[in-house]
Amino acid sequence: MTANDNQRVRRLSSTPLAMAYRVPWRVDRRHAPTYLLVNTGPEPLWGVSASILGAAVMGASAPRRLLPGEALPVTVHGRDIERDTVLIVRWFRPCGDEYLWRVSF
Repeated sequence: MTANDNQRVRRLSSTPLAMAYRVPWRVDRRHAPTYLLVNTGPEPLWGVSASILGAAVMGASAPRRLLPGEALPVTVHGRDIERDTVLIVRWFRPCGDEYLWRVSF
């Protein structure tokens, strides 16, 4: 290891680590095939959208803003969606960071 490598390692190791970010969602499955994605976090979320990966279908909707406690209804139709479909939730935090979360049915 060269002196430059040692200096770089020291610089990287002294960088503070970011706190873990808790996923701010609860999925209410009581009214399937309509699922409610509830924002359980403390901050408003922007550009919230959902998409499907798999054989099921769902209606499209424009990305929207959800305040804490608000919910995004998502209706998903298909056979055996618990086996072959995943819901992908996308959102932005107020700081501008983008997140994706995969939800199994």
